[in-house]
Amino acid sequence: MEEMEEELKCPVCGSFYREPIILPCSHNLCQACARNILVQTPESESPQSRRASGSAVSDYDYLDLDKMSLYSEADSGYGSYGGFASAPTTPCQKSPNGVRVFPPAAPPPPAALAPPPPPRNACLTCPQCHRSLVLDERGLRGFPRNRLLEGVIDRYQQGRAAALRCQLCEKAPKEAAVMCEQCDVFYCDPCRLRCHPPRGPLAKHRLVPPAQGRVSRRLSPRKISTCTDHELENHSMYCVQCKSPVCYQCLEEGKHSSHEVKALGAMWKLHKSQLSQALNGLSDRAKEAKEFLVQLRNMVQQIQNSVEFEACLVAQCDALIDALNRRKAQLLSRVNKEHEHKLKVVRDQISHCTVKLRQTTGLMEYCLEVIKENDPSGFLQISDALIRRVHLTEDQWGKGTLTPRMTTDFDLNLDNAPLLQSIHQLDFVQMKVSSPVPAPPILQLEECCTHNNSATLSWKQPPLSTVQVEGYILELDDGNGGQFREVYVGKETMCTVDGLHFNSTYSARVKAFNKSGVSPYSKTLVLQTSEVAWFSFDPASAHADIIFSNDNLTVTCNSYDDRVVLGKTGFSKGLHYWELSIDRYDNHPDPAFGVARIDVLKDAMLGKDDKAWAMYVDNNRSWFMHNNSHTNRTEGGITKGATVGVLLDLTRRTLTFSINEDQQGPVAFENLEGLFFPAVSLNRNVQVTLHTGLPVPEFYASRSAMP
Repeated sequence: MEEMEEELKCPVCGSFYREPIILPCSHNLCQACARNILVQTPESESPQSRRASGSAVSDYDYLDLDKMSLYSEADSGYGSYGGFASAPTTPCQKSPNGVRVFPPAAPPPPAALAPPPPPRNACLTCPQCHRSLVLDERGLRGFPRNRLLEGVIDRYQQGRAAALRCQLCEKAPKEAAVMCEQCDVFYCDPCRLRCHPPRGPLAKHRLVPPAQGRVSRRLSPRKISTCTDHELENHSMYCVQCKSPVCYQCLEEGKHSSHEVKALGAMWKLHKSQLSQALNGLSDRAKEAKEFLVQLRNMVQQIQNSVEFEACLVAQCDALIDALNRRKAQLLSRVNKEHEHKLKVVRDQISHCTVKLRQTTGLMEYCLEVIKENDPSGFLQISDALIRRVHLTEDQWGKGTLTPRMTTDFDLNLDNAPLLQSIHQLDFVQMKVSSPVPAPPILQLEECCTHNNSATLSWKQPPLSTVQVEGYILELDDGNGGQFREVYVGKETMCTVDGLHFNSTYSARVKAFNKSGVSPYSKTLVLQTSEVAWFSFDPASAHADIIFSNDNLTVTCNSYDDRVVLGKTGFSKGLHYWELSIDRYDNHPDPAFGVARIDVLKDAMLGKDDKAWAMYVDNNRSWFMHNNSHTNRTEGGITKGATVGVLLDLTRRTLTFSINEDQQGPVAFENLEGLFFPAVSLNRNVQVTLHTGLPVPEFYASRSAMP
């Protein structure tokens, strides 16, 4: 029963719940604690005004991850929205349970006075899941009271025979001296004299000892839960969609007209059965966890008693006299590290499993107490959340949780056979060689090929080889006859390597490995990548407003603002040329064409930042632009049907543009280094089509041929 106590304490005050209310997130709070952590938000920061103004998020924007409101479009009692940021900017505090709580916006009212109604735009942050809840005009009365939890707490306190405390003491409650049967309140002597004087109407109240008051309270009939919307009506039905009890007046008002409604008693029995079935599985997990903890503790004992291994090691090292002394210290250090590592792993697993088992046991005991309750309405208010928690806890005991992470064996074997002159090479033998080195793999030439700037290679082991292989290592050179580098390590026998240079010759080789070592290399295969680049636009990296068609070769936009789209292929070497034909050109827009880095701004004209080099044009002129700097204004624009050419020469590190095969000015940009992607920026008034795999234009080819 002690593990269940955490389930019965408020996360704000750390004491047993008093008049608990159920939040839409299924957590509970004392009504007084909920009133204390209410935060008033200004009218301008209400969810509706914030969505309309688009204001920035407050410092506590982590609360926006899962905002919940009492307003709902489906009449479910609450819903969710995404545009509300919590109002408080004061530091958060910690409750006695270690939960972060926001302080109240104003000091709480005196206990003797009635609490003021919550402000119009009051919000409440759940201390456990940090969801923000916006209160409607009913305030805290809109949250149902958890009478079932009150009953469990009463039984728990009675079982512990705890001393009854005064219910009106503001700080440390004193032991109660009397109980008023009419007020149903326990008083200490000072509070009785101050709040319940024996005069006037209070003189007729009957005061009894606390123990007698506890008995009479327990024997009094349990209060029937009433509807939160109609306080004079009792719950009689259960709405399946809203997952909450309702009264007949709720049904007559039509709030649940399209919802499935069932009898309260039938749903009470059904949910009790579901919770009981879920507890059966969790109980089995808890039993297995207890047995597993016994196993782990035995492992700790075995590991701590493993001194024979160290004694054997010391005896062997002493036999080698002076030559082994320095090496002996090193070997003992390694053994101790292994010893401590094993202990640490097992102890950590014990600690983790113990905490999880304590939480599981507490949840089980709490659920069993809940099942004992005879209040169908109160039970159904929390049954769904409890069933989910039980299933979630059972899933956390899934496969692998109850398996030791460490063995008790020390897999270290000392080999004392080497000669004395080899003493400095003495080390632990952790693994015995049981199989020879694999034979070199064979490249399957009929399945090896290149496409564009990628290469696919396939290999296999020799047909008569029986040696076990654990994996393969594929290596490629740099395309210039340079050093080989690893491009793949794994068990597969086929690999595709992307991002190679165009018009380059690569050499490829592969080798196999197992526990015994690495095989020799296979024969070297020479691969030639495509001379020209074939590519299309890339939807994955484009702005969301870009519209694709024609197998991603044609693009336009659904926005009047400029949006950027990149090509799928990046270039860092070689000479590359592509063209873009203007399919539509309305209302004199200014499209831009060029190259960019992968992280270029996607919602601005190409060339506005330092990640793009572009030419933007209208129907009369063209400009070169980089980092929002304009250069070399040139006469000659574009119209519908025009063709814009882009020539990227990474050998000379230059970028050149043309319109209808006429070069626009001199070289547009020089000293280009790195990886560049073809890029276009346009709005809804422009549509272009990409043409790739083209030869270098004549004006540039003739210039390249010049000495």
